[in-house]
Amino acid sequence: MGRSVSYPSGAIVAFTVIETVSDDAHQNDFDVEYEWLCDDLRERAGHAYPSLIAHDGWRGREDRILMRNAYADFGLSVYGGLVAVWIVERDDGAYRDADWRTARSPRAQRWLSQIAARFEALFGDYICLGHMSNGEGVYRKRDG
Repeated sequence: MGRSVSYPSGAIVAFTVIETVSDDAHQNDFDVEYEWLCDDLRERAGHAYPSLIAHDGWRGREDRILMRNAYADFGLSVYGGLVAVWIVERDDGAYRDADWRTARSPRAQRWLSQIAARFEALFGDYICLGHMSNGEGVYRKRDG
């Protein structure tokens, strides 16, 4: 069965690619490109959304958190050169504890809905057209 790139449930997602050869002989090239992409995403996200601060963490095994603010995690997931750049409401223990005391989730959802269109335009080079029955995604290059 095929699969596509992972991203957290409920995330706003933009798709791009890492354009390197990913065989054993070129693994270092991929690693360099991956780290360059992480740095580039942090810089662009920090300029676009100043409330985001650097954070190094994971949501599950495949979704890397690069930055976070009081409401959301910003990160990326990679599968076979396809990159999902995503932003999603936080779900860590500290956030849930703070949300229990003072409801943050409605504010988080409002903030995320306000940035959705700009987010996809800033970070997306491809549009996901859908998924086949075996789980593989179908993408096309974004116009413009």
